Amino acid sequence: MAGTKKIEDSSHVLSAKMPIGKEDKIFYFINTLILLAVIVVIAVPIINVIANSFSDGDAVAAGKITFWPVDFSLEGYKAVFEDKYILIGYGNTIFYTVVGTLINVVVTVIAAYPLSRKQLPGRNVIMMLFAFTMIFNGGLIPNFLLVKDLGMYNTRWAMIIPGAISVYNMVICRTFFATNLPDELREAAEVDGCSEFRFFIRMALPLSKAVIAVIALYYAVAHWNAFFNAFIYLTNKNLYPLQLILRDVLISNTVNASDVVSSDSIVNYNLVETLKYSLIMVSCIPIWCVYPFVQKYFVKGVMIGAIKG
Repeated sequence: MAGTKKIEDSSHVLSAKMPIGKEDKIFYFINTLILLAVIVVIAVPIINVIANSFSDGDAVAAGKITFWPVDFSLEGYKAVFEDKYILIGYGNTIFYTVVGTLINVVVTVIAAYPLSRKQLPGRNVIMMLFAFTMIFNGGLIPNFLLVKDLGMYNTRWAMIIPGAISVYNMVICRTFFATNLPDELREAAEVDGCSEFRFFIRMALPLSKAVIAVIALYYAVAHWNAFFNAFIYLTNKNLYPLQLILRDVLISNTVNASDVVSSDSIVNYNLVETLKYSLIMVSCIPIWCVYPFVQKYFVKGVMIGAIKG
C-alpha cells in the first residue's frame, strides 16, 4: 500500500510539473474559441425562444425581444395547457416515447447479443442482411402499403412498430457485447451450469448499462421529435404526436381562438406568436430533463461501442 501511494504521489508531482508546450497552448486556445463559438450559436436561439415565450404577444409580434422578456406574461403557456389538442398531442408523444423506446431497446438488445457471439451459425450473413437495409429500402409507397396491409394504418402502432430497431444502434450494442464480455466469463458461467439465456439476463445486461442508456436516449429523442410517420400514417387528430401539432401551428400560424381563450375575453390574435414559442419550450423541456441522468453513460457507451468491429 505504501509503495502504491508513493507511485501515485510521484506521478502526480510529475504531471503537475510537466510544462505545457507552445503548440499545446495554441491548440487549447483554438479549441476554446471553437467551443465558445458553438456554445453561442446554440445558446442564442434558445435564449431568444425562452424570452419570447415569457413575453407579451404584442411585443413578440413587433419583434422587440432579444434576450430578455418584454412585458412578462404567461399567457402563451396558459394557452398551451388550455388547448385540448396540444394536451392530447403531449399525451400521445409521451406514450410513443415510453412504449416505443422500451420496444426499441428490447428488440435491439436481443438482436445484438446473439450477433456478438462467434458461435452463432450464419452470423456474417445475418449481419450483411442488416447492413443491406442501411443502404437500400423499398421506399415510401411500399412502406405505406405494408403498414396499411398489416392493419396499422391510423393506429398508434404505426408510430412504433415500423421503426422498432435501428441497425446503427444495434451495431453499437453488438460491438459493446463483443468487446466487453470476454469469452472467459462465458466459459466460466457455462462450467457452473449457467444457460445462455441466464447469462444474458444475469450478467450481460447488468454489465451493459452504459450502452443501453445511450441507445435508449437515441431512441427516446427520435420518438419525441418524430412527426413524419405521423404525417404519413395518421389521419385521426386524436392520435397526433405533439410535434405534428407543433408543425401545424408553426406552418399555419393560426390556432382556434375558442380553444385558447374564454368566450367572454377579448381575442388577442398576437397570442398566436407567443403560443408558438411556448409550445416549442414545452416540447423541448422533457428531453432536456432526461439528458442529465444519462449523460454520465453517454460518452462511455458511445466510445466503447464504437471501437473495433
